[in-house]
Amino acid sequence: MSHWVELPKIPIPDFLQDEHPLVAETLIHRGLTTPENVKAFLDPDSQPSSSPFELPGMEEAVSRIKLAMRKNEPVCIWGDFDVDGQTSTALLVQTLQILGADATYHIPIRAVSSHGVHISQLTEIIDHGTKLILTCDTGVSAHEAVDYAKSRGVDFVITDHHDLAVSLPDAVAVVNPKMLPDEHPLTNLAGVGVTYKLAEALLANTQKTELAKLLDLVALGLVVDVALLKGETRTLAQKGLVTLRNSQRTGLQLIAEFANQPLEGANEDYIGFVIGPRLNALGRLGDANPAVELLTTSDPVRARVLAAQLEGLNSQRKLLTNQVLQAAEAQLRQDPSLLEQPAIVLGHPSWPGGIVGIVASRLKDRYRKPVILLNTSEGEPARGSARSIEGLHITNAIAAQKNLLLGFGGHPMAAGLSLEQENLPAFRKKLNIIIEDMLGDMVHEEPSLQIDAWLGLDELNFEIADAIEKLAPFGAGNPTLTFASSGVQLKAVSRIGKNKEHQRLNIEDHNGNVQGILWWNSAHEDVPESGSKIDVAFSLRASTYRGERQLTLEYKDLRIVEDVAVEIKGTKIEVIDLRQNVDQFSHLNVQTYAEGEDKKKVSGVDRYGLQPSSELAIYTSPPAPSELQSILDSVKPQKVYLVSQNPEPEKTDQFLARLTGMIKFVIAKKGGKARISEMASATAQREITVRIGLEWLAAGGHVAVSPISTDAGDEDTVHFSEGSGEINQYAQKELFIAVKGLLEETAAFRLHLQSADAPALIP
Repeated sequence: MSHWVELPKIPIPDFLQDEHPLVAETLIHRGLTTPENVKAFLDPDSQPSSSPFELPGMEEAVSRIKLAMRKNEPVCIWGDFDVDGQTSTALLVQTLQILGADATYHIPIRAVSSHGVHISQLTEIIDHGTKLILTCDTGVSAHEAVDYAKSRGVDFVITDHHDLAVSLPDAVAVVNPKMLPDEHPLTNLAGVGVTYKLAEALLANTQKTELAKLLDLVALGLVVDVALLKGETRTLAQKGLVTLRNSQRTGLQLIAEFANQPLEGANEDYIGFVIGPRLNALGRLGDANPAVELLTTSDPVRARVLAAQLEGLNSQRKLLTNQVLQAAEAQLRQDPSLLEQPAIVLGHPSWPGGIVGIVASRLKDRYRKPVILLNTSEGEPARGSARSIEGLHITNAIAAQKNLLLGFGGHPMAAGLSLEQENLPAFRKKLNIIIEDMLGDMVHEEPSLQIDAWLGLDELNFEIADAIEKLAPFGAGNPTLTFASSGVQLKAVSRIGKNKEHQRLNIEDHNGNVQGILWWNSAHEDVPESGSKIDVAFSLRASTYRGERQLTLEYKDLRIVEDVAVEIKGTKIEVIDLRQNVDQFSHLNVQTYAEGEDKKKVSGVDRYGLQPSSELAIYTSPPAPSELQSILDSVKPQKVYLVSQNPEPEKTDQFLARLTGMIKFVIAKKGGKARISEMASATAQREITVRIGLEWLAAGGHVAVSPISTDAGDEDTVHFSEGSGEINQYAQKELFIAVKGLLEETAAFRLHLQSADAPALIP
């Protein structure tokens, strides 16, 4: 829990008297104290845009690109695989198409090579006749690649926004807003913002309508890259969101259709939770080049195929993210001293490189510390991603030990890095020293949470939501407002989401007003029991779901305001240990948890059929701690007989073969319809293991899997059909590793259940 800080009440100046009091106070608190800067903040059309030629190198860049068009020289746009890179590439492709240039594009595949310009791939592009390489969102440190291209008679024009190296590559032009003074309106542009200014310079005044159509891409890249929303960066994001809501871009319309979230309600949260993750899934788990095609094609058939691929990869990304998150949390539980360090640095051989950044961001939000997660595959350098907290330039902290690194790059809030694994202990030790020095006393301070206003539940309405919307978009430099309600009662807590990974907290005040608060990715978080009296902090926005407008409250923090005569974990359970005396089990007449082959053997009940009872026998060892806790929560026993027989451990190939057989039976005998929960029970494994196993089969073209029920986000019932035969080898490899890791975790937990102290196993 954080230390809550309430903002002081301040007088409202006359020029803000017509604004909602909450809006006026927020503007003043955020340093907007004159009519001029308030107008610039609220109205994106009130300020003229900066000339693109204020960016150093822009004149040379435009000149060289126009020369290529006059000479009909082939141009290759070299992008990057994150959303900023994808949108930057798509924006330049569309711009050069408008101008009639001979242009192609290339984005490196993350599994093959990292960020940057790679000579091995550059050679092939040059061999095909390219005369000009135009980079976006990358290239500012590509010295060797630029020199090689120059030796082949090929020029480079670099557009980038990442931190500058000591020297710049010998390119025809380097366009980077980091070369501007800190106070310049263009300083905070992300890669897509730089390419938009280049498009503005190339299209000039003759193609204003076409230029405006590019702003939806700008909004996507700026928001997902967490660009600082100040100056013209904020203005472009505001205008871009308006364009996005009305976008005629076929690919975006289909992404919205697959997600069942219309573009009309798009804001920065929509980008962050609907579009961004789907585009990022391509770059993280596959090849990001199709994203550019999706964002630029007008062919609805091709766009639908690509959007469907995105949806499938996004499902894989969710499952892999959950696996890595659970594994990282397990490491922290195993060694709590890691949380006492200024930074969290974790690694594992099976963590996919495309997923660690997402999980690092979640851990950073939970523990409010900088986080670095690394893939530590045997025989390979450790590679990973870093995410930072406000006030710490993580790239500078990493760069301070460049003698230990093979490579690194990034910006204040995020970075990528690689190093030899034997250097990891020294890197972790020095990084903590550097961060402690950079943050000073902040390292030891209790995290604080700024409360913008205290509101009663009866004050939460669309009027206040509409007032808040005037301050949007929120993000870096303009954080979401945080509200708090005091002395409310926690009425109930429910798990929601496809994998029950989120929680909904239902609260009620003394007048009977009720609200639901969504707590994302909180499945493993403890909450007070129902009936507890709490203060709760949350954000508030209006959203549209299935055509209906609704208020959405998102959890920030809570604190108990009075003791309640209940415990979070409940009363202590009496445990009878029968692990070494299985024969005694036959004399019992109690409800018995059993799964897999054990279920018929002992007439047991699986985890989904258990009923409340004072006594429970646990015959089959549950597959994970969360399943054990769920069993106890369902039954609420006073006495547990711990038999804990372990199913025979399965190798990954065996498990996947068993899933295949089950699916064949379902398709042949049950019309292809089955429940994930039933398959988990039959295999005595976790649901997530079954789901990732099914994703592996789908990636191999063996089977097609589609959800049937989506009520409240629950997709337990699925439909199987014959697969297309198309194989995604990279996805299969990553998913096989994920299944293997989950099976090994289950086997390890079951071994632990065989030897650990019995009373300690049952909370």
